[in-house]
Amino acid sequence: MFDKKKKQLGADTWNQDLMFGPKVNFAVSEAYKLLRANVMYSFSSQSSCRIIGVMSSVRGEGKSTTACNLAYAFAEADKRTLLIEADLRLPTIAEKLELNPMPGLTDMMVMYEKLGNVLQHCKYSKNMDIITAGRYTPNPSELLGSSLLKELFDEMSKYYEYIIVDMPPVTAVSDALVISKLLDGVVMVVRNNYVTRKELAEAMRQLKMVGVRILGFAYRGGGMERVNKYNKAYYTKKSYGK
Repeated sequence: MFDKKKKQLGADTWNQDLMFGPKVNFAVSEAYKLLRANVMYSFSSQSSCRIIGVMSSVRGEGKSTTACNLAYAFAEADKRTLLIEADLRLPTIAEKLELNPMPGLTDMMVMYEKLGNVLQHCKYSKNMDIITAGRYTPNPSELLGSSLLKELFDEMSKYYEYIIVDMPPVTAVSDALVISKLLDGVVMVVRNNYVTRKELAEAMRQLKMVGVRILGFAYRGGGMERVNKYNKAYYTKKSYGK
């Protein structure tokens, strides 16, 4: 499976997507620490858990890798951190971090799985836990927009100082927008020579319309060409039989 994915994405993308935690070089590590500092200082106090979404305009900009490393950066600063994969349509975190894909978030919401049964501990940090997307669901937008997700976030907030949420691309489907009302802020991932100005402007317009607080932008300078599997056309309602 790994070899097949390498062939589809190209070796450069594959290696880049595997850069996580202690595997990243010094410059990349410092960049994530700077992003962590900017997020922390975006809030006046830390009296409660902060829920931070990591989004992108289109698929393939590196939002999941950014979410993983931002969560790790908070954990390394002795902050109790939870990474939640809310990209239910094309989840990647279980594979990236070598975790069990199930049970996960959807299992909590559909099967009423207990929090303790879905938490997976990050082997690189004592302060970081992860909830994967879980089993496939045919109605992710309705599920993410339900009041149950807020109840779950409220419960998780009792145990963590930061919750980092890996979100779906903004312009492809409505999933990210329905979750946004539960977030304290959003980090927007922008990939150089990948996303167009029009796509980014449309994403920002949609986020502004629902009142999302933009904490900042994470710039990724990969400069590689798009791959058909991960572009916006692949990430459409039609692709999921909706």
